[in-house]
Amino acid sequence: MDLDEQIAELIENTRSEVATAEAVRVIGPTLKAIAEQLKHRQYYVLQTLEQGWMMTTLSNRAQPNTRKNVVYVYPTLQDAANSQATVKDPQVMALPMPVIHILFQLLAMKPIDSLVFCETPGQSGQGIEIRRQDIEALVQAQLAQAQRSSALPSDMA
Repeated sequence: MDLDEQIAELIENTRSEVATAEAVRVIGPTLKAIAEQLKHRQYYVLQTLEQGWMMTTLSNRAQPNTRKNVVYVYPTLQDAANSQATVKDPQVMALPMPVIHILFQLLAMKPIDSLVFCETPGQSGQGIEIRRQDIEALVQAQLAQAQRSSALPSDMA
C-alpha cells in the first residue's frame, strides 16, 4: 500500500470522529513527508498479547539519569523475530503495520520518546530515530496553519 493509500485508510478509520478525521487529513502531508524519508512502506512492531508496543528504555552512558523510551521498528518479520525482546519473551509477537499508521500512533503514545526504524534487513543495530517531540512540533505547526486558514474548527488545535 503506498503512502497516499495509507493516509486514506487512516482517515477512513477515524471517520466516526469527524474532528480527528479532519485533523488526519490536515497532517497527512506531514506524516507522508516523514515516511518518504524511510525506506519501507510497512514495518514490523513488537507487541504484547494485549497489543501494547514493546518499549526499550535507553540510558546515556555519560549521564545515567538521562533516559528515553524507544520502540524499535523492523523492516522484516525475520529481523523482528531476531530481536532481543522476542528472544526473552515468548508472549511478544511482531505485527506488520503501515508506516503512516506507526507515525500517527506515536503522537498518542506519550511514554514513547522515539521510534527507531531499522532500515536495512539483517542490521538491527542501525536505524533512523524519529522523536515524538519533533513530529508533535511539525503536526502542531500544520494544525495551526490550517486553523488560521479556517480549514479546521477553532477547538481542534
